Amino acid sequence: MAGIAEHERQQEVLRLLDVDGRVSVADLVRRFGVTAVTIRKDLEVLERRHLLARVRGGAVTADGADEGAFEMRLRHGTAAKAAIARAAAAIVPDGAAIALDCSTTCFHLAHELRGRRSLIVVTNGLRAAELLSDSGVTVVLPGGTLRRSSWSLVGDFGDVVMSRGRLTMGFFGIRGLSREHGLMELSIEETTVKRRLAAACTEVYGLFDSSKIGRFALHSFVPTQRITGLYTDDGAAPDALAGFAEQGVKIHRMPADDTHETSA
Repeated sequence: MAGIAEHERQQEVLRLLDVDGRVSVADLVRRFGVTAVTIRKDLEVLERRHLLARVRGGAVTADGADEGAFEMRLRHGTAAKAAIARAAAAIVPDGAAIALDCSTTCFHLAHELRGRRSLIVVTNGLRAAELLSDSGVTVVLPGGTLRRSSWSLVGDFGDVVMSRGRLTMGFFGIRGLSREHGLMELSIEETTVKRRLAAACTEVYGLFDSSKIGRFALHSFVPTQRITGLYTDDGAAPDALAGFAEQGVKIHRMPADDTHETSA
């Protein structure tokens, strides 16, 4: 793998961390055919982006209370997220005004919406905004402070959205799911933004892969009674979502290959 570009080298480092949880400078030097100084620079760059933690002789997977850097989360569950995004995109009509949060699943949804006509997207996700910027979609950013780990704008932006009319529907990724508390997040900063966006939406949809079921989260941003529907993959056990269906929430369980849909 000698001679590959810096970006490709760093992506390979992340892939190796996904597999083994640890990399060593010596092994990376042999793998890439570059100097130890170059490898240490790569690890420093990735650490600054909160994608790993450097240790003596190498690096390990990043740890901590953060929900995980955007690039790292984007690498996980891609088939399920893409299938979920395709299903959610099917209910978005041309000409609608919608909200997307900064989640990686909504980033996949943004991919699906690029060709839509007269669509207005309000989002705090910089990656989704960038993706939609060269399409025919009108992108609205609510403002705020940059949160680098999620490439999002956070902060209480007050009535920037609410005072400008209703949004047809909003799509939100989650950290966790609770029958008692609804859609949940770990970061209070992300929670504040999602509450504001969801409050401006007539319909609210949660988008998440099945790994989110049963995960710990701290803050509710949409109560169960305000959820219109949930989109997940078929790895989600029906009984784990039965409580939501009983309360009138439409459940959509998508296979990763998107060959069919199971609803409840």
